[in-house]
Amino acid sequence: MAATVPAPSLSFSRPTFAKLSPHPYLLTNLTDPENPCRTNGRAPHEARPVHIHTSSLAHANGSALVRTGDTTVVCGVRAEILPVTNIPQYRPREPSYGEEDNDDSADVDELKDYDLLVPNIELATGCAPQFLPGVPPTTLAQTLSTRIYSLLHSCKVVDPKGLRVWYTPPKETREEGAMEVDEAQEEEEEEEERKPELKAYWVLYIDLLFVSFDGNPFDAAWTAVMAALRDTKLPQARWDPDREAVVCSRSEEAKMALDVRGLPVACTATVFLEKEHGEDSGSSAERKSRHWILLDPDRLEESLCKETVTVVVDCSGEETKVKSIEKHGGTVIGRELMRGFIGVAEGRWQEVKEASK
Repeated sequence: MAATVPAPSLSFSRPTFAKLSPHPYLLTNLTDPENPCRTNGRAPHEARPVHIHTSSLAHANGSALVRTGDTTVVCGVRAEILPVTNIPQYRPREPSYGEEDNDDSADVDELKDYDLLVPNIELATGCAPQFLPGVPPTTLAQTLSTRIYSLLHSCKVVDPKGLRVWYTPPKETREEGAMEVDEAQEEEEEEEERKPELKAYWVLYIDLLFVSFDGNPFDAAWTAVMAALRDTKLPQARWDPDREAVVCSRSEEAKMALDVRGLPVACTATVFLEKEHGEDSGSSAERKSRHWILLDPDRLEESLCKETVTVVVDCSGEETKVKSIEKHGGTVIGRELMRGFIGVAEGRWQEVKEASK
């Protein structure tokens, strides 16, 4: 008797289905009545666990390694001295050394005008298939650097007081037999002569390298920046009038931690529509079509979605402060959904805080 040959299968395996038709595959998973989930197994509002390791780089003033799923980024902070004589647009400051300065607007102008915070992002070759060797910096890397730069200043993360290097001239000794003057006038002249002078600033070069890239790069990069800044320690610096230069102490005990304000955390989500791009995707059709808010999207989900929202919140005080809201493309997310998403961002802030301990 001849052996029966099994009929060929008319269906694809799950990995093949995902590669050939990613949108229908993700839609099938989300509409599963028994277990609605995403392709990666997460629920729509479930983010990937975040892991933070600080002091990862031995030759940086501060560093951090952040991993969320398969997205891994390393951040190193390098501090260098910038004399005020090398700043073309420098404007002398009036406050004396150690004096309290509550003018936040002046602080922001100080950091921006003198470029005291310099972020730079590099997407390493091999971190994702689309990043090839020997090519110029991608648009994504430049965009991420600009967003990090803007958020550093808008959130006022770094206190510029800790970046200033002051010098107070020594008190001059008067020769014997000098003409006596009024004591009040003498004290006033001495105070005027010994007025502290701002000689230099610390410039922080914030370099980020993506070792592995699987979506949602901004959240990972910002988390790494905050962790590295909070890990940064600056050497004790003073002005040497004999050398006419700033000298730094080599003592590890004399290093001072950088003053970082608060803990802003970024939370990003994308909108997945039931209909694919170009399939009656007008604004009215988008609102009527079924959609899902996917928190912390991976690389596949980002390629299938055209609407993205990022909220930066800081819950370190008595109340939640919304530091930034960015939205790109689409018309699904409105005021009501945005209010609810802020609550999701608060939960993400708590996760990042626990991972930072």
